Amino acid sequence: MVQIGLGLLSGVVVGFSLGIVGGGGSVLAVPLLLYFVGIGSTHLAIGTSAVAVTVNAAVNLVSHARAGNVKWRCATVFALAGVIGALGGSTLGKITDGQQLLVLFALAMMAISVIMLRRRSKVGDPNVRLDRQNLPFLLGIGAGTGFLAGFFGIGGGFLIVPGLMMATGMPIINAVGSSLVAVTLFGLTTAGNYAVSGLVDWTLSGVFVAGGFVGGLLGTAAARRLAKQRGALNIVFAAVVFAVAVYVMIRALHLL
Repeated sequence: MVQIGLGLLSGVVVGFSLGIVGGGGSVLAVPLLLYFVGIGSTHLAIGTSAVAVTVNAAVNLVSHARAGNVKWRCATVFALAGVIGALGGSTLGKITDGQQLLVLFALAMMAISVIMLRRRSKVGDPNVRLDRQNLPFLLGIGAGTGFLAGFFGIGGGFLIVPGLMMATGMPIINAVGSSLVAVTLFGLTTAGNYAVSGLVDWTLSGVFVAGGFVGGLLGTAAARRLAKQRGALNIVFAAVVFAVAVYVMIRALHLL
């Protein structure tokens, strides 16, 4: 029962992160399952979080869509290209040492946080649409992001948000909402791959989903408020990513 309670609380945190920055699902869920809930296996934590994050991302997508934050055509092209990459990445990730995955995971997140912090002064074009100019970038960056998301066993929001902004120049609030299309599909691909190998704790996944629903509603509301202040959402995004990266790196290197 204690583990179930900790899983529920972790789900609230994960749902809030997905709602406010469009990412942090598995980035937060994996270390929470390993070090807070005490699941014990890196690959089991990855598979379990992938299932929960997929469902929570879909719920948060509905909230952002209602707020008009989703650029559906750009998001769909990006997501479909990423699914192919995610399938290959998750296959490679399953045969890679768990501790090595966590270290690479942390380094990738640190790089992302620096990039997003440097872009905080850029507003972006809220009227961006799918066209011949951004199509190749959406396909290429989408496939690459999907591969990394699958390899690290994450929904990929922390990679997808900056990827969408680089490919199209859309504002971060639109990238956050649109990223959830890809997070849902990437997570579904990764979750399916791990489930086939029996690397999913279905009870904990269900608990995460329940907590994530509540957290997601709170996160989406906070994202709308922060988006009205120039650069504020970028700073929050970068800070969350970097903090989690440092923690994961410390635990992976057994410094705590």
